[in-house]
Amino acid sequence: MIRLVIIGSGNVAQHLIQAFQKSLVQVVARHPETLNSLSIPCPVVTTMSEVGDADVYLLAVSDHAITSLAHEIPGTGKLVVHTSGATGMHVLPNHHRKGIFYPLQTFTKGKLLEYSSIPFCLEAEKAEDYALLEQLARTVSHAIFPIDEQQRLALHLAAVFVCNFTNHLYLLGADICAEHHVSFDVLKPLILETAAKVQTLYPMQAQTGPALRGDTATLERHKTMLTQPYPKEIYQLLTQSIIDHVQKL
Repeated sequence: MIRLVIIGSGNVAQHLIQAFQKSLVQVVARHPETLNSLSIPCPVVTTMSEVGDADVYLLAVSDHAITSLAHEIPGTGKLVVHTSGATGMHVLPNHHRKGIFYPLQTFTKGKLLEYSSIPFCLEAEKAEDYALLEQLARTVSHAIFPIDEQQRLALHLAAVFVCNFTNHLYLLGADICAEHHVSFDVLKPLILETAAKVQTLYPMQAQTGPALRGDTATLERHKTMLTQPYPKEIYQLLTQSIIDHVQKL
């Protein structure tokens, strides 16, 4: 069994602690009270000086904290990896072996996930270290991908569009519903069907709506309903983007 130390206590760390229970030998959390809701089958320590022996040291912390904490891992030649989608291996110290263990998913505290389908994007300097990370990832997931730094950054950017921006659009839609006293629940089956379609269709094939149809009357009516500047600008930008994509076909 691969021995794993997880360093961190935020959203990503909490989910990885739950996912890798069988491999965990230690958790390092400067604020252990944030983990009180979790069942943790190993010691929890609060300082890096207490870090014990393991096969993999996984930094599930904010990007700006990766370098400083990695340098605090005792000894030399340890396999140290981080979970960031937008940070390279170069931030890790040269006296340790380096790798990336990037789970491409949106993590929210308290929201249960099906870990077996989460893509793990892996990178390592050495082939044997990559093999170790793949073995660890396969204990919880069947979706393992060798991804280099540029590909990972591209995936992280794409994820911002399909996840973070999309969720913000849900918020804008919810605001419109609230303004007109309509329950946002009415839109939830539409949201689910839209997400389901792109599991089998390329997004352009799944596109519908007035911009695709060239329904200028509806587009203009919608714009007159939008009184706040950002929603109106977003509506216009996305409408034009859809029209431009249609014209390329």
